[in-house]
Amino acid sequence: MKNKKCFQYTGALVLGMHDALVELSGIIAGLTFAIEDRRIIIMTGAIAAVAASLSMAAANYQAQRADNNPAALTAAFYTGLMYVTTSAMLIFPFTVIPNRFWALGMMGMIAVLIIFGFNCAMGYATGRPFIKRFVEMLSICVGVSIASFIIGGAAKYFMGVNI
Repeated sequence: MKNKKCFQYTGALVLGMHDALVELSGIIAGLTFAIEDRRIIIMTGAIAAVAASLSMAAANYQAQRADNNPAALTAAFYTGLMYVTTSAMLIFPFTVIPNRFWALGMMGMIAVLIIFGFNCAMGYATGRPFIKRFVEMLSICVGVSIASFIIGGAAKYFMGVNI
């Protein structure tokens, strides 16, 4: 590592970013098939993002306190901030692209770029190859999104709900 101090909160950043990528992309993928009105997708995604960012920040705070980290509050702040920032980037396509499926595709591209950019930056900063971490993070995100997409479609079909 080139500068140990700048990596003090990397874990908190990864926690917020990765959880938002996995959780929110999964929620939005499921909602895209279950709900036709993209405004409801945006509203539901935003509510889920804020609630989950607060939850993640609180959980990281408690975890850091359990480890007797004196900077627990700062770590929690970075986790929540990264969660909300990543979530905003994932929701953004739905605010500007009228077709919810095209917006979902754009969200997917944004998620890949976020994962690539973060892992590339970490690889550069640490001097270690980043491809393995990129593929691992991307695989987890895609797997959860596909599962949620299927669950959303199944929920719509079996429950007969059209929103």
